[in-house]
Amino acid sequence: MPRTRHIGTYSNIVISVSDGTATTSIGPFSIQVRGPDNTPPTISGSPATSVQATQSYSFTPAGSDPDGDTLTYSITNRPAWASFSTSTGRLSGTPTAAQVGTYANIVISVSDGRASASLGPFAIEVEAAPNRTPTIGGTPATSVSAGSAYSFTPTASDPDDDTLGFTIQNRPSWATFNTSTGRLSGTPTSANVGTTRNIVITVSDGRATASLPAFSIRVNESSNRAPTISGSPATSVNVGAAYTFQPSASDPDGDTLTYSIQNRPAWATFNTSTGRLSGTPTASSAGAHSNIVISVSDGTATASLPAFTITVNGATTGSATLSWRAPTENVDGSPLTNLAGYRVAYGRSASSLTTVEELANPGLTTHTVSGLSSGTWYFAVRAYTTSGVESDLSNVASKTIP
Repeated sequence: MPRTRHIGTYSNIVISVSDGTATTSIGPFSIQVRGPDNTPPTISGSPATSVQATQSYSFTPAGSDPDGDTLTYSITNRPAWASFSTSTGRLSGTPTAAQVGTYANIVISVSDGRASASLGPFAIEVEAAPNRTPTIGGTPATSVSAGSAYSFTPTASDPDDDTLGFTIQNRPSWATFNTSTGRLSGTPTSANVGTTRNIVITVSDGRATASLPAFSIRVNESSNRAPTISGSPATSVNVGAAYTFQPSASDPDGDTLTYSIQNRPAWATFNTSTGRLSGTPTASSAGAHSNIVISVSDGTATASLPAFTITVNGATTGSATLSWRAPTENVDGSPLTNLAGYRVAYGRSASSLTTVEELANPGLTTHTVSGLSSGTWYFAVRAYTTSGVESDLSNVASKTIP
């Protein structure tokens, strides 16, 4: 009896019989040993048809083969968030919140290599996970002295890692509130003495909220007395001129004072020990420098001068007109016949006439020098001939430009 291992074709078989003298045969012929008829495998199971986002999903079908053949599994329309085992048929995975939706026409099949059987089609719906409420905690300070800084930031978290935002009810007028962090902060003044009640800080994940218990903040009178500051700063300066202003300040408690400034002009320096603002603006600094505020602090309270503006005026310019008599003879008394022109020299000092203007016109007897900044200027003229010979400088004249 052939066995499975004998499956195949056996050819050229010949059977012979002999009486010892003669022989007769049958054949040749072939025998084909065929395997038994294959019985298809079976597959069964009831896959879950829904799962919440962020929760795990798993389904393993039951597969068997009556012939004991080795089985392999396959799948069509596998959800992107799931993995599949071709050895066991197990479909498993954990969808995210971004994968909410229905995954349809999923088919799991089993094969013994010759025949197959399938389960399905079926669908898996990924449902949005229910939102979990954020939490908030913290114990805010309920009092602060006038002139002292106040700050409170609650702790908050969200089990779903949602982005959180904060809101406040009954915010004190002297405080600011950060909607990203929930921080309540500020420095009340003596004008804010009193109690702000029913302050409620709330956190939200966009769907649910949680709040701290309502609380109050009392602003108490400060034992510290604020410093004072005074002075009238000059509000204009010319380009190239020195500017200086130093306020007067005092503290009734004798505290050490420090100064600060807002919107300091770039051309000026500021002394935090004295409050002195000084500098010399250049032409590029011309214009208005606004909202300058000088403040003084005793470490607890501050006082400020009213905001002021310094206008830097552009350089003023003026002119000077010179006149002279044309020369008629050389130093040896001979007639001057080759006069070519004049050179006007000028400067800030009578001994340093470093700027020269050449006038190549022998007929001129007057000339105006313009573009002169304020101050005293000194001038002199010399003549020159076509051969390049120069006369001595004339007497030096001066003019003051306002």
